[in-house]
Amino acid sequence: MVLPRTGVLMQNRGSGFLLDDGALNALEPGRLPCHTLSPALAVLADGRVVAYGTMGGDGQPQTQAALFTRHVHYRIPLACAIDAPRWLLGRTWGANRANLRIESRFDGALVDRLLSAGHDVEIVPQPYSELMGHAGAVILHPDATFEGGHDPRADGGAAGA
Repeated sequence: MVLPRTGVLMQNRGSGFLLDDGALNALEPGRLPCHTLSPALAVLADGRVVAYGTMGGDGQPQTQAALFTRHVHYRIPLACAIDAPRWLLGRTWGANRANLRIESRFDGALVDRLLSAGHDVEIVPQPYSELMGHAGAVILHPDATFEGGHDPRADGGAAGA
């Protein structure tokens, strides 16, 4: 939506900034939010090329980092890396407090450890919550085959022909 006669585009990405000049995320000219639809491309040493991306507000960089780490560093299969339980840290989606939201599929012992360490943890009741955003990825393997994965938290899918 654009405001008539001004050309100002209405959006909510400015909510990621503070009006305090001393803040790390202070609002200043030319400053961009750390998130918006976030596609990425990784060319790996083993010859794979991974195109992946996320949507979901403040959770986008968190999901993107988790997806990459799970698949590339921990060698979790792509579809499983996308499917795995997610977290969302921060004040997002109109929430009035910054906390750690986690899907209910996380191990209860982990939740107990987070709580005992003093974290403000909210367990999201849905095992696959849209609050955690959506992710998708495709991999071009060195043998010219493709592998795709799509988020069970969203409509759509990955298919090949």
